[in-house]
Amino acid sequence: MRDPTVPDPENRKKLMFYDTSERQTKLRIRCTFDGLTQSQFFRMMITGYVENDELICDYIKECKEKYNIQGQQKRDKIDRINKKTDEVNKKFTLENKEVENIFDIIEMETDL
Repeated sequence: MRDPTVPDPENRKKLMFYDTSERQTKLRIRCTFDGLTQSQFFRMMITGYVENDELICDYIKECKEKYNIQGQQKRDKIDRINKKTDEVNKKFTLENKEVENIFDIIEMETDL
C-alpha cells in the first residue's frame, strides 16, 4: 500500500537537518509507538505548520519565547496579523485561496 503522504517523485525535495543521535533515537521510538515513519511525522508537522494549524502555531510561539527566537516586537506583530486574519475569516468565512491573498496583502502593508 502506497503511503498517501509521499509526494510524487517529480515534485519532491529532500529536507535535511542535523540533531543528536539521542534525539533521533527518541524520535524513532516515538514514531514506532505511534505507527509512523519519520518521514510521515515530518510531513504531517510541515503540513500543520504551513496550513497554520492552531496547535502547532501555538507550540512554535511558545518555543520562540522559550528560546528567545525572534524579537518580541516581531512576535507581537505576527500575533496582530494572525488576529486580524482570524477576524476576517470569521466575518467572511473565506476559502483557502482567498485567505492566502489576504496574507499577501497584510504582508505588503506591514513592509511599507
